[in-house]
Amino acid sequence: MSCLRHSRSRRYLISALALLHISLCFIPPAQAGCRDLDVARGFGSLAYAANVDATIQYFGHNFFLITTSKGTRIVADPLGPGWYPNPNVAADVVTVGKEMFNHNAVQIVQGNPLILRGLKNYGADWNLVSTTVKDTLIYSVPIHQNADFIQGIHGAAFVFDTGLLCIAHLGDLSQKLNEQQIKAFGKVDIALTPIGGGRTMGPDLAKEVLAQLKPKIAIPMHHRDNPYLLKQFANGMKAQMLNTDTLAVSKDALPLPTEIRILQPRGVMNYR
Repeated sequence: MSCLRHSRSRRYLISALALLHISLCFIPPAQAGCRDLDVARGFGSLAYAANVDATIQYFGHNFFLITTSKGTRIVADPLGPGWYPNPNVAADVVTVGKEMFNHNAVQIVQGNPLILRGLKNYGADWNLVSTTVKDTLIYSVPIHQNADFIQGIHGAAFVFDTGLLCIAHLGDLSQKLNEQQIKAFGKVDIALTPIGGGRTMGPDLAKEVLAQLKPKIAIPMHHRDNPYLLKQFANGMKAQMLNTDTLAVSKDALPLPTEIRILQPRGVMNYR
């Protein structure tokens, strides 16, 4: 009888250890980096990956191509011809934060992409966007642009959440963020940040916004390749001026605190 009890106990122990091993192997990854739980509600299912990487390519002004590790291609604020060399670019989705030719030239993007517009009624009002494209959750954050006006005019920022990596394109933001906007952006890893002044915030205000969002990396945009603006933005912060238009990003290698990476569009001379 004691041998039987010993045999049963041994089987129970083996079964328990097997279940423990299975449970440890299938521990789910952490919640997606962009949002707290209450912000995430209503955005649909989330995509996760063991290692989330992306490349960010800068074409000038506010025009970027973001490519996720799973190959999803996202174009933000495509720029019309005439300012920079016109890229041969295809995408799965295009986001438009402002209804002007230097932000909404969707016709230059190949591949029959989904077009997501952050404004409606010819830019007179916000169009709230929240959708998933392949592995990326994309949502808009209403902002104001043009600091010459007390209330500003409507603009849209966009957030791209690939599961663990959170990239925010701040559009033509010209004012500090309120609490609702900060909560909407969530935990930003990469902030594509306007610094040009006039229609957007200048370098000093941009740094105040970075202090609100606390991204790991800030990439300046909307600066017309002005070295004075870039140096003013980089002053007092750790910054790298890269001799390329593309930044490869690894979640595991993100710096802390915020660092600046300056990308150079094709056809533009070195900023130094």
